[in-house]
Amino acid sequence: MTKKWWAKLSLVLVSVLVGLLLAEIVLRVVGFTYPVFYTTDERRGYALRAGVEGWYRKEGEAFVRINSAGLRDREHAREKPPRTLRVAVLGDSYAEALQVPVEDAFWSVLERELGACESSGGRQVEVINFGVSGYGTAQQLITLREHVWQYAPDIVLLAVTTNNDIVDNSRALKKTDEIPYYLLRGGRLTLDDSFLRTRAFRLRNSALNRFGRWIRDNSRVIQAIHQAQGALKARLAARRAAKPQATPTPVPRPSAAPGPSQKGPTGASPAADAPAVAAVTSEELGVDNWVYRQPEGAVWNDAWSVTEELLKAMRDEVQGKGALFFVATLSNGIQVYPEPSARAAFMQRVRIQDLFYPDRRIKSLGEREGFRVVNLAPALQEYAERNRVFLHGFGEQTGNGHWNSEGHRVAGQMLARELCQEK
Repeated sequence: MTKKWWAKLSLVLVSVLVGLLLAEIVLRVVGFTYPVFYTTDERRGYALRAGVEGWYRKEGEAFVRINSAGLRDREHAREKPPRTLRVAVLGDSYAEALQVPVEDAFWSVLERELGACESSGGRQVEVINFGVSGYGTAQQLITLREHVWQYAPDIVLLAVTTNNDIVDNSRALKKTDEIPYYLLRGGRLTLDDSFLRTRAFRLRNSALNRFGRWIRDNSRVIQAIHQAQGALKARLAARRAAKPQATPTPVPRPSAAPGPSQKGPTGASPAADAPAVAAVTSEELGVDNWVYRQPEGAVWNDAWSVTEELLKAMRDEVQGKGALFFVATLSNGIQVYPEPSARAAFMQRVRIQDLFYPDRRIKSLGEREGFRVVNLAPALQEYAERNRVFLHGFGEQTGNGHWNSEGHRVAGQMLARELCQEK
């Protein structure tokens, strides 16, 4: 009996192993690859992993390659070539731009458009992207100090995502201990790197975790399991979001479909794909929406104060190196939703008066402190409304989330026009 049981068990194990091997071969043949794009970093908490490549399909679709320096960009020489204008881009997921092909990212568009600028004086334009998803201004300042200067940029462009960058600079709002923060003590910024001593960071940086990441990097089956888990979580989250506590205000779609240049990833027009209440139901009364209001209470006032001091510290750092500091506030989906009634419904529901409050506040800071700030959201809103086109989102989430290719294209062109005046 025991021998028969072991024989059956061995047969089952061999069958499972053969099945896994066949699945691994098939997945590799069809080009399935979804690696872990991030690793621990003892200065910034985490960073992109050098040399990793694979598909990203959580939002949009793109094959992503991280270069040897850990940047979502092509390879760049450290030494600046002669007669070259270098622009370093700092930002978060909008700059990282995993949702679109690299050639569609706003900084790629910016590079091409700046190269055609008459004031370039025949110089070659090179834009280098240092954006990493989830980074706040603190991590961007650390990136500037420890990674950007070796490329000797002439311009440092800070891309500010207003709906989360202020939150990201506050431990109380961000609600994670696994990244560095700057604190204001006696009116001065002080680095808090206590994340290095947290159990979570030590675990992520452990040999066991690195071994697990190696297995996932080298096993398409494990990657497929992780993708399935992520898809299930996303589906469950969407189901929960589809059951709001209060009945949402219906949002009419734009009546005119965009032209061929505004096609979505499936070839369909984003306007035709958009759910009727996308802009409202996805924007719950969460912490991010408080950024549209004059801050109330110690936590929000501190978050804004820290952010503003970080911007001034970055200005000092850049100007001290003889480079130009240029800040661009980007856009959030609801700010540039092409239907005015949708924006009005959102503003009424979350009880705000000005969708551009954070943009205007940062611009006012720049005017007081001597650095250039351009607010893209108002111009992008006008463009989206005039052309009846969505600049954010993909598929069922059109109108929400990150810029799609059209959003990147228009933003890159607008930034090029502004920077062309600076050169």
